[in-house]
Amino acid sequence: MKNSIYIILIGCIIAISACNDLDLAPLSEGSTENWYSNEVEINMSINDLYKPVFWGNDQVDWTDDWTYRETLTAITSATINGEWGTVEGLWSNAYKGISRANTIIHNLEISSINLPEEKMNQYIAEARFARAYQYSKLVSHFGDVVFYQDVLELEEAYSLGRTNKDIVMEAVYEDFDFAIAHLPVTYSNDEIKRGTKGAALAFKARAALYNEDWEIAREAALACINLGEYQLFPNYGDLFLPENRSASELIFSIPRSTALNYDLSVRGYLPRNNGGYAAYDPSWDLLASYLCTDGLPVDESAVFDPHEPFQNRDPRCGYTIVPFQTEFLGIMYQPHPDSTRVYNFNTGAYQANNDTKGNQLYASFNGLVWKKGIDQTWVDDFSAENSAIIIRYADVLLMYAEASIELNQIDQTVLDAMNQVRARAYGSAVDEASSYPEISSQSQEELRSILRMERRMEFAFEGLRYMDLIRWRVAEDALNQPDYGLLDLAELKTKVVDKGLWFFPSVPEIDENGIPDFSAMADQGLIKQLSNRQFDASKQYLWPIPTKEILINSNLTQNQGY
Repeated sequence: MKNSIYIILIGCIIAISACNDLDLAPLSEGSTENWYSNEVEINMSINDLYKPVFWGNDQVDWTDDWTYRETLTAITSATINGEWGTVEGLWSNAYKGISRANTIIHNLEISSINLPEEKMNQYIAEARFARAYQYSKLVSHFGDVVFYQDVLELEEAYSLGRTNKDIVMEAVYEDFDFAIAHLPVTYSNDEIKRGTKGAALAFKARAALYNEDWEIAREAALACINLGEYQLFPNYGDLFLPENRSASELIFSIPRSTALNYDLSVRGYLPRNNGGYAAYDPSWDLLASYLCTDGLPVDESAVFDPHEPFQNRDPRCGYTIVPFQTEFLGIMYQPHPDSTRVYNFNTGAYQANNDTKGNQLYASFNGLVWKKGIDQTWVDDFSAENSAIIIRYADVLLMYAEASIELNQIDQTVLDAMNQVRARAYGSAVDEASSYPEISSQSQEELRSILRMERRMEFAFEGLRYMDLIRWRVAEDALNQPDYGLLDLAELKTKVVDKGLWFFPSVPEIDENGIPDFSAMADQGLIKQLSNRQFDASKQYLWPIPTKEILINSNLTQNQGY
């Protein structure tokens, strides 16, 4: 999938030592009859649970953070149905992972292999960790799902109906609890990326948060915090670069490697001056959603200038989206239509600027390009090896805060959790309140709004925005808004540039969930509608069960509206 450097592109690289005295069956012939006879085979089976297709966050292009010229997805065009390949893929891959986990658990429980009980429980815990993750992902997208924890014959599997999601979630929490009890806090080999106690706690918190089980989410997030194993990386912008794949903030992430084909084609993200297409871009909605340095949204702040939209903004804005007139990948980035030449820091000379409409019709349609996680290695061979970050410590801190806010259990620990995340963005310590806009409100309503804006700023381009929109029930507001960009060149010059209105002609209004409204500018003909996002609130808060599953299994029912 092409849409986010942090989603669904994971590979597990596990070093397994060979034993000369083992008579191993060929991998193509492994079965429950001749497998699980030694620890090497067990490890190989568990490694299979960490395949890329089994893990990952959602796609950025399903949200209002994303612009791909005039193109929409099945979700943002409200055309999602049970035949969409993404629906089928999520469903089938999740159940492949579940079936493999069930097989491992069953065979380990009946195995006669001579292993210490602690080690055997660790292996079972890894399988239950993976199973819990798959079921929680299914529930968050489909609601009631097919549920089984046994090794089933194919005929039996295709006769099962859907189980109430509350029953499924009880089993999910039990699996996570077993994993929490038996997984190690760390592994001796830092290169091994497998389930840990902290990962199980973090994913349990996320599963509970998505299911509005606030007390469970709060407890799990707090337990993860109290492990003392994780800390925020000091520099927000550098956290996402390939060299920091072992940062202590990353609770569960898997490295990508071009050698193992776990990389990402990146030309769609890169500026045209660097050989890219500048086609997959941050939306204006995202740019407008970042708070200002006074902690206020752009429509309330006295320090926001729509003509200099990157000035006086939360630093995460400039870490995520390339600010105008700054060096990026060795070349000045400036989409202004009059800037037909830009400085190349690599050559020490000016060159034609292919990132402005003044030269290139297909320069970024809204003038924006992504910066987060992108470095020179993307340009060198047009592929990326950044770690695929699935969950990190900042998420745990904000999940603890959110669950506490929803429970109306607001105390200094809640404010500290939120302020840690915000202070890090400013390069400050949490107790240096004068150097960042400290959060001090005790109001549940105000903190809910601040928390939602904080999550959007912190996790842009990481695949978390979609489920935030879904679980907050605000997708119908965010995704029924047009996606806007720059006027065509002639109009852009006469209506905007020549009248001193570049970049934003005026200030968009921001609602309590951080969602901007550009309609006033559009009504004046000062910006261009690129596409018209659509979201059908009568059905789209759940996905459809894959059509082929309904056709095969008469006991399966479809979600309402599909």
